Amino acid sequence: MSNPSLLILAGDGIGPEVMVEVRKIIDWFGSKRDLTIDVTEDLVGGAAYDKHGTPLHDDTMAHAQEVDAVLLGAVGGPAYDDLDFSVKPERGLLRLRKEMDLFANLRPAQCFDALADFSSLKKELVAGLDIMIVRELTSGSYFGEPRGIFEENGERVGINTQRYTESEIDRVARSAFELARKRDNRLCSVEKANVMESGILWREVVTKIGAEDYPDVELSHMYADNCAMQLVRNPKQFDTIVTDNLFGDILSDCAAMLTGSLGMLPSASLGVPMENGKPKAMYEPVHGSAPDIAGQGKANPCACILSFAMALRYSYDEGAEADRLEAAVEKVLADGVRTADLMQAGAAKPANTSEMGDAVIAALDTSL
Repeated sequence: MSNPSLLILAGDGIGPEVMVEVRKIIDWFGSKRDLTIDVTEDLVGGAAYDKHGTPLHDDTMAHAQEVDAVLLGAVGGPAYDDLDFSVKPERGLLRLRKEMDLFANLRPAQCFDALADFSSLKKELVAGLDIMIVRELTSGSYFGEPRGIFEENGERVGINTQRYTESEIDRVARSAFELARKRDNRLCSVEKANVMESGILWREVVTKIGAEDYPDVELSHMYADNCAMQLVRNPKQFDTIVTDNLFGDILSDCAAMLTGSLGMLPSASLGVPMENGKPKAMYEPVHGSAPDIAGQGKANPCACILSFAMALRYSYDEGAEADRLEAAVEKVLADGVRTADLMQAGAAKPANTSEMGDAVIAALDTSL
């Protein structure tokens, strides 16, 4: 059997820095766990634009379609703010999601015990928090037509269309139901059925699927604005949430900050199964390119490391090794090794990006 394959797209800002630490982790699994992954690297975002004049070269897109998984660092930065919208770095990321048909975005919001004090909420509200948000990623208002800025009655009008088909709702809902079955068997479906026809259809489709195919999963429904309020009032009431593209973008970032730091949060975007039965997949940290600290060794690599852990679980069927890696990150935090984003005022000198990666490897060594 051939080795599993991975395409690394480090991208811009802190992306290349945190990806160096992931490469250390990948090498560790190859040498210590006999898990060899065939890794290739390429450009995306501003880095791709600088070389090719496009945020994603066609050859890179074709390669992304062939590998078992893509691991992306971050895209964007102030140097590209004045580019035409069609070639901004973010268009490379959106092209990957759209052409790979990565319709289910998994955003875990887990609060490690060692970081409960870093949340903006009281510790008792977030300690032990473990939410999975499943966001539909390839349709809705970010992709619906018509869209654009038009002249109408002597003034400009900006238009975006919220559009969902039954099949688009069906497939992301089934992904969420399946995940809920592997967790606490509870799923909350979120929309705005009180004011949006797309929300009405969303609720009808999810309800039908739940009743017919997942009667064992406890299904509830909530309006998106209420969900935002409940996330900051009583977040532990949620287990698995499924929602559309726009609401998922907002709610997952809201849930992310409950955990204390964007530097700790991974994500997975999954699509339809390939010939080998595995879903097309792209993994990326939530934190973005953070240009204000790029190149300074201050970036927290844990979100990217944990994104690779998600790849181990969902693309390589290595759930036990994913658990091992996640436990290593948790041990490092519990031992007090922290990058600057995780330090209390007046605390000791923070670890730099490389030191944090080395600490995770040391914790992996103790797991053997």
